[in-house]
Amino acid sequence: MPQPVLDSGVPMAPLVRAVLDECRRFPDRDPVRVLLTDSVQKGGLSPAALVGELEDGSSRGSALPREVLRDVLRGARSVAEIDAMAVWRRTSLPEPRWNHALHDHSGSYIGKPDAYFEEVELAWEIDSYDFHFAKEQYANTLDRNARYAAAGIAVVQTLPGRLRSEPRLVAAEVTAAYLAAAARLAARPERHA
Repeated sequence: MPQPVLDSGVPMAPLVRAVLDECRRFPDRDPVRVLLTDSVQKGGLSPAALVGELEDGSSRGSALPREVLRDVLRGARSVAEIDAMAVWRRTSLPEPRWNHALHDHSGSYIGKPDAYFEEVELAWEIDSYDFHFAKEQYANTLDRNARYAAAGIAVVQTLPGRLRSEPRLVAAEVTAAYLAAAARLAARPERHA
């Protein structure tokens, strides 16, 4: 049993324990995905802490949290990114780097794509209306894409809903973008020198 956290003198379960206890109660995957990704993205929990607590606790009800945590450990920080991982698994593409910050040769920040296929310099962004199309967020998305272009990085953008409604089509689009990026890199003059 983990050490309780005192809140106004009242002992409470630590956040990591409370999150996993709640996850064990859900019979469906989606609420577990939301709770685990939000606890990392917004609650500041580390995926390793969640795994450690899961290993130390009861195995009852742990199958679904363990399954979801595999994608969180890979780098998923939202339900949409877990859906993107499921779409990626439909392809024969190598695994991208998930949520990895990119910098140019001078160290300037380029972006942190949801997925990055380093070998072909292709960024895959899951861009929702909610987080990318209000005036300020849309401007930020355009700035990000301009930084990708200036760095020679191709980008493919996908709406999150399409990851579930059209997974085969999205997998084909990502595969086509990957092949186009590979052909573009192969055609660079410095590749032939």
